Amino acid sequence: MDGGGPGRPRPAHRGGRGRGARAAHRGAARRRRRGEPAVTAGRVAPAVPRPVTGECRLARAALTRLAEPGDEQVGRWLAEFGPEEVWRAVRAGDRLPGASRDRWAGLRLRARRVDPGRDLAAVAALGGRFLCPGDREWPSQLGDLGAAGPVGLWVRGPCSLRFTALRSVALVGSRACSDYGAHVATEFAGALAERGWAVVSGAAYGVDGAAHRGALAVGGTTVAVLACGVDVGYPAAHRELLDRIAGGGLLVAELPPGEHPTRPRFVERNRLIAALTRGTVVVEAARRSGSLVTARHASRLGRRLMAVPGPVTSSLSAGAHRLIREAAVLVSDAAEVIELVGDMGELPPEEVSPAVPRELLAPESGRVLEALPAWGALGAEEIARRACTGEPSALARLRELSCLGFVERVGERWQLSRPGGRHADGGDPPGCGGT
Repeated sequence: MDGGGPGRPRPAHRGGRGRGARAAHRGAARRRRRGEPAVTAGRVAPAVPRPVTGECRLARAALTRLAEPGDEQVGRWLAEFGPEEVWRAVRAGDRLPGASRDRWAGLRLRARRVDPGRDLAAVAALGGRFLCPGDREWPSQLGDLGAAGPVGLWVRGPCSLRFTALRSVALVGSRACSDYGAHVATEFAGALAERGWAVVSGAAYGVDGAAHRGALAVGGTTVAVLACGVDVGYPAAHRELLDRIAGGGLLVAELPPGEHPTRPRFVERNRLIAALTRGTVVVEAARRSGSLVTARHASRLGRRLMAVPGPVTSSLSAGAHRLIREAAVLVSDAAEVIELVGDMGELPPEEVSPAVPRELLAPESGRVLEALPAWGALGAEEIARRACTGEPSALARLRELSCLGFVERVGERWQLSRPGGRHADGGDPPGCGGT
């Protein structure tokens, strides 16, 4: 209290708190007229989304350059006053409640160089767009972030972010991953994409890059959530990868064009990855890996949290192992991931084991079985040559082995039975011959 009498609040600036109170009243009245959500006890009451006006889009675009991602104070202002009023107040100098003098001065300094129309034109020139809450493409699950939710999202790519995020899984892990981590991320991403799931990651080195490449390799959809503008090729070595993602998937950022990454922006980016997806898989992570931040966000948001085990001697898997001990579900392939995050009835394929042990096979059948490569398919003539038997005899043994569950036929060729029914595509991997 100041010396102006008991119960009189201390002024926040030259105009006292009167300006803030009047702004709050004006903002509440505008929200009622527009049918926007009201604020009750710090929470935003749900409301039916209305079309986003041009003035609202300009204001939100401006605020993405004004405020840092995850700024809960700005989120509360948006809920209380609306984006247009917040942007007007910053430009006019009408300090909003909760802002210190220094904070308000910093926001006003930033506002001097903000040109939302230029930013919108820049993203449009890239073939991108700026999404706001209320747009048809806006993912409603981002509302789970509350006041820390994004002001808006800058997006490049042909896919719908809303529909892509409906069936999406985050694959995250160490930047300095091992060959094992890169292999697992690639395999998981490829298998998820083949089953119609979008793969979401952060486009960083290591596990992130392997996950994006794995999805792209099978023609799947992948989403890169960036800690910079969608026009900034970061990291530099991933510029080609980012262009490929933008060509068939999505680049998503909270920051406007031209903005570069910082350490806090990387941290805040992780909450967006967790919120967009149905679940997060930590492929490989050391004890202090940034991917553990994504895991914590996923757990707090009620998303499925999964982790892949690694060698107990590897420090790169120590963080993943700790997650498994505390909260995460251990997963060893994409089918187990889908079982956890998928719709009811999406179960992993039943594993079919051979009807009899391998050692009980007749010697002739055993030699034919040994003639088949670990990967790929061979014709009967080549199998007979490798088993040193006649082709009719080899075919008879192959049919017998097929009935017992050891082998399966793919067109005119034969291969070892695969869990999940993944068949050869007609080509042989390097080192495998065929006829």
